[in-house]
Amino acid sequence: MEQPKGILIDLDGTLYHGKMRIEGADRLILRLKERGIPYLFVTNNSSRTPEQVAAHLRDMGIPALPEEVCTSSLAAAKHIAEKTPGARVAMLGEEGLRQALLGQGLHLVEESPQYVVQGIDRSFDYDALARAVRWIQEGAVSVLTNPDLLLPSDTGLMPGAGSLGAAVEAASGVKPLVIGKPSSILMTFAADRLGVRVEDIYVVGDNIRTDIAAGVHAGCKTVLVLTGITTDQNMQSHIEAAGVSPDYICRDLEEAARLLCP
Repeated sequence: MEQPKGILIDLDGTLYHGKMRIEGADRLILRLKERGIPYLFVTNNSSRTPEQVAAHLRDMGIPALPEEVCTSSLAAAKHIAEKTPGARVAMLGEEGLRQALLGQGLHLVEESPQYVVQGIDRSFDYDALARAVRWIQEGAVSVLTNPDLLLPSDTGLMPGAGSLGAAVEAASGVKPLVIGKPSSILMTFAADRLGVRVEDIYVVGDNIRTDIAAGVHAGCKTVLVLTGITTDQNMQSHIEAAGVSPDYICRDLEEAARLLCP
């Protein structure tokens, strides 16, 4: 394969599991730096700011700067600001989403929003659901940062943004615009940040249904690493469910490093 001109790297399941670094994650990033290959960390996580994501990576010994992080919140805020500069936005989410929306000059409101933007929100309750449904039925555009139904935690899997979004969609009868993986919007946003054409970018991730599907939908090349969600045992079912296949498969991050930056 030709040397990539840019790489978009998934985080949870690819570089770490919770608070545990996956073997070779630090060496992969150092190797990319040595070779001068541009890269960004791309995550569906909407709750954390880029500063928090970078700090989490550094705590595990993985070199990272806030400007190297692309979140679904950043992509959602940018998308709305481009469509409707200065839009009135009602938010169901946490600090990462709030900062992203304000950073794009959007106005957070409690009534008559033009957009309802929903991410993971651990204070989500019936009143929040009722308000979101009313606003959407009154004409606000429904935006979902990411469709993840579950997310890992120290106590096991917990409901993710997609589970809350399913309630909003069911009650409102309106499908949201999805920003995060497997949508191409997050990948296109990250490619623009890199300044590299999507066809010259490789997406590296552990999940065929999200990471690899998003890369394919955006027109990128894809590298599946068997470090997380997708395994030898479930790979075929994931390919069938997603309707896409990776361009390359690596058993671990050492193999991925040899492939991407020999």
